[in-house]
Amino acid sequence: MVSAGEDFDYVIVGGGTAGSVVASRLSQDPGNRVLLVEAGQAEGPAAMSVPGAWLGLRGSEVDWGYRTVAQPALGGREIDYPRGRVLGGSSAVNALMNVRGHRGAVDAWGVAGWSSADLLPYYRRSERTEGLDPRHRGTDGPMRPRVPVTRHPASEAAYEAFVELGIPATDDLNGANAEGVAWTELTAVDGVRQSAADAYLRPAAKRPNLTVVTGALVAALTFSGNRCTGVRYVKDGQETQARAAREVVLSAGAIGSPHLLQLSGVGPADLLREHGIEVVLDAPGVGAGLSDHTLGAVTYSAAQDMPPGVNNHIEVLAAVRSSESVSRPDLHLLFLDVPMGLPRPASGYAVAFSVLSPHSRGSVSLVSADPRVSPAIDPSFFTDERDVERMLTGLRLAREVGGSKALRPWREREVLPGPQRGSDEELRAYLRAGVISYFHPVGTCRMGTGPTAVVDEDLRVRGLENLRVVDASVMPTLPDANPNATVLAVAEKAADLITGSPSAP
Repeated sequence: MVSAGEDFDYVIVGGGTAGSVVASRLSQDPGNRVLLVEAGQAEGPAAMSVPGAWLGLRGSEVDWGYRTVAQPALGGREIDYPRGRVLGGSSAVNALMNVRGHRGAVDAWGVAGWSSADLLPYYRRSERTEGLDPRHRGTDGPMRPRVPVTRHPASEAAYEAFVELGIPATDDLNGANAEGVAWTELTAVDGVRQSAADAYLRPAAKRPNLTVVTGALVAALTFSGNRCTGVRYVKDGQETQARAAREVVLSAGAIGSPHLLQLSGVGPADLLREHGIEVVLDAPGVGAGLSDHTLGAVTYSAAQDMPPGVNNHIEVLAAVRSSESVSRPDLHLLFLDVPMGLPRPASGYAVAFSVLSPHSRGSVSLVSADPRVSPAIDPSFFTDERDVERMLTGLRLAREVGGSKALRPWREREVLPGPQRGSDEELRAYLRAGVISYFHPVGTCRMGTGPTAVVDEDLRVRGLENLRVVDASVMPTLPDANPNATVLAVAEKAADLITGSPSAP
């Protein structure tokens, strides 16, 4: 337990993917006194380590249990919005897919020092792979992503289906050829999930200069003028203040980081005053720009018994283009060895799809000055009709995969959306009634320039001193992939920015 008013060099808020990396790297220097404060517990249920059990972690004690506000373009539905609340954060509860951001998407951020070439060394530093091209892949990092050797027989058929439809195979979506169909690379070691906390934080836990406090909700950042001085947090009903002599690093995620900034007086001034919060900095970009992937699916009942999955249920992933006119893959197609949607068959499978570079933008906004009250999360799904049209293309491609010759031995019938729905109008209605989140929020504290940029190219909060944000919220747009691998790279680069020198691998 930290003593009231104790001093550290660095205070890190959030022990998720980014926070685990930053705490590990900063504490490598024994001269740095580092405090990491995490709202969740140090350990989770046993199911957390089982790759195929991630679906059951939603709504559990390691999930913040968020829901979006009503989404008018989705018929007023509120969408479940799970985020990890445990050391390792969402890397401890996600579907384990290790997918780097596409080079074109990262280059499109347009932020100095953050091109795909700039980020490549940090992707490589985060990982330890075997038998892959070392020009693109790391060989001595903490994370050990692998493609499982044992696969579901229906996944084998699905892989053949993609190839049958003319989608080229690639041996490494995270390497030189980031387009086509591939076997999904998982953050699992010997069949056991490897979270960022497993890879980075737990090996560093015995360092005397690293203090990790769990079960502690940060109520606010503290300021002296425009200088961030530390944090106030509550654990077991007792409030403690910790001071940061050098910096506070905010790594609470794309939902938690903007929410905590707003609670602390950094955000849109009118919103803060509405809730009686003293304005430290009028920053209209805090909480703006929320971007997330929607996920839809075509679901089938099985013509034969579906063996239980041995991995994460998503062994086949394809990155494809919705048309010849786009410059890079803008759709994910995924084969799942379990059904999706409602009503779902007792035994079946699904071909899911997602638009990787959506145009719709939403927000995260506090609704109370009480830090225990969840913010309003509004991803504004489908508010840009272009997203609907590309999802429609994704649905039709998913139907082609599901209806392929290769999957015929497994296919009984299409359950969702069902063969009776064939027109564009009917399929758009199906999408609006059924899409969910792919659980990839970014962009709510974006880096860059302009009036809505929250952090600069060094991830320092503009207009304030001694405060950085390091997590998915700083990405200006989605990296056209699942964000976790890119968050690892962002955090690795941030450690160098904070210390002013490269960290040892």
